[in-house]
Order: sequence, then C-alpha cells, then structure tokens
Amino acid sequence: MRIPLIALVVLLAGYRSLGYYAHVAHGQASLIVHRRSIEAVVDDPKTPDATRRRLALAAEARRFASSALGLPGNRSYTYYVQLDRPWVAWNVFATPELSVAAVQHCFPIAGCVAYRGYFREDLARREAERERALGHDVSIGEVPAYSTLGWFADPVLSSMLRWDDDTLVGTIFHELAHQKIYVKNDSSFNESYATFVENEGVRQWRRSRGLAAPDEKGDRLEHGFTAQVLALRDRLKAIYAQPWGDDAKRVAKAEEFEDFRGRYLAWRDGEAGGDRRYDRWMAQPLNNARLLPFGLYDTWVPSFAALFDGVGREWPSFYAAVARLAALSPTDRTRELERLKHD
Repeated sequence: MRIPLIALVVLLAGYRSLGYYAHVAHGQASLIVHRRSIEAVVDDPKTPDATRRRLALAAEARRFASSALGLPGNRSYTYYVQLDRPWVAWNVFATPELSVAAVQHCFPIAGCVAYRGYFREDLARREAERERALGHDVSIGEVPAYSTLGWFADPVLSSMLRWDDDTLVGTIFHELAHQKIYVKNDSSFNESYATFVENEGVRQWRRSRGLAAPDEKGDRLEHGFTAQVLALRDRLKAIYAQPWGDDAKRVAKAEEFEDFRGRYLAWRDGEAGGDRRYDRWMAQPLNNARLLPFGLYDTWVPSFAALFDGVGREWPSFYAAVARLAALSPTDRTRELERLKHD
C-alpha cells in the first residue's frame, strides 16, 4: 500500500492553532537548513558508497524528468537531507466511527485533504488520541517523502533511499508532476495523474537505459489487494447507511472486518500465489481510517493513459490536455474522466 506523498503541503496555512503552525514551519525550515546539494554529497569522500550510488541515480533521474518527460526544471530533488529519524513525517487519518468518509482538513494551498501531517511522531500520536477521544476511528501513516508543490525546493530524503531504484526514480517523477499541475480539492485527480506520469516515466527511463520493462507482478498484486479493500469499504458504507441502531451497525462492522480477513487469506493463498507482502498490514487492527489511502492513487490512471495515447504520446500535448481537464468544474471533470476510462 502506498501512502499519499503530498503530506505536509500545509506550510503557511491551515493550522488549528499557532502551535501547529509553528511546528510545521519549524519542520520545513529544518529541512532547508540541513539540505546539501546532491553534487556536494556525491563528491564528499565521507559519503558511504551506497548513499553515493543512490544519489547519483536520483540526480540522473532528475535530469531525465525535465529533458525527456517535460517536468519542471527547478531545484527540487537537487538537494539531499540526511534525517535524524526513519521517516520525514507522520500522517493522521480519521473517520467517524460509523462512516468511511474522512475527517477533512482544508488548506489554502493544497485544498482539502484526508489527513493531517506532523514532522514529529509524538505530536502525530497526540493528535491521534485527540481524534479517538472524539469517538473517531484513527490511523497513523509513515511518510517517507512529501511535496510542497514547488513552493520550496523539495529535497531527496534519506527515508527515500531505502526504496528500490524504480520507486526512487518514479517518486521524483510523481512529485514533479504535482508541481506542474495540481487541482485543489481533487486528490483522486491529482494522484491518478501523477501516478500515470510516474509509471510511464519509469517505463521510458528504463527503456532509455537499455533495461527490460518493469516487472508487473507487484502492480498486479497491489491492484488486486486494493480492489479487495475498496470492496470492503463499499460494504461498510452500505452497512452504515442502513436504518439500524448504532449498536447493530457496530456488530455488523466487526463482522465485516473479520470476514475480510478470511477473504484476504483466500486471495493470498490463491490468486496472489502465496505472496505475503500484505501480511504485516493485515496483522494490525482494522478500522475505517486504515482504509482511507486505498484507491487514491489509481482511480483515473486508465483515463490518463487513454489521454496520453489520444494525443500521440507526446508530453507537451498531454500536459496541455490535463490542464484543460483541471480547468473544468468537478462534475464535468469527472464526467470526462469517466468517458476516457471507458472509451
């Protein structure tokens, strides 16, 4: 499962209190203060060889993003930050106890999103406890990277270097795509568009280096597991819409989660061929909030793939077409994405 990467684009706005504003401002400022140019880190004899190789790869991908994919040619991903923690941030997701709708947080820059981000784990956990005290289902997601949508020169972070090559390269493409086009209050559009750019960008990147096409097994498994989670979310939504008392809904909710565990085991040992990559996620307690990130990244990916083909697979024409979609009203935009998806 992927966690949304535009996690902390709330700098300068959207705070519940001055304390939160100060925390986010301090966290972003700390990254700026501690960043070093990738070129300097690669040239530093004290840099471990493994880090040097990964950063050299990131620098190549950064150049490819602008020269071949038409993505912004700014200073983002030309810096490196060695973090003093395993993750750059933590996202807090929350839903009402008997709803699959996210508790929304709205910011002038990013619009409304389904989480609230923190640079410190203890503060994220404190926020989670506050949401639980309100009776909400809560989940905390670890964030290895995030985007400021071009407001700052986003760096490569040490938390990103644990990924495989394709994920590291693809994330740079993904985040730069957000900097090129972003629509307030439409996370599904934004993430699906950036995911398409990421996926197609990685294919072209690998081809330019004489490498085989990406292994699609991981994508198939991710799509299969995501489909199951989305089906679970639909079943829960139907339960919560019933004219039952809250206690009856709670019982049905618990039964649905238990049934899902059985469905997962059957899928894992059957269609997934025994692959256990999702066992760790399944081992944790299930609630509404844990389901929120699923489906965010890929709802409209087929639509953007059709759009790319329709403009002759030319990046400038593609971005122009995406910009036209972005300018539509939400209703018209969804209608056009549906048409592209099913054409």
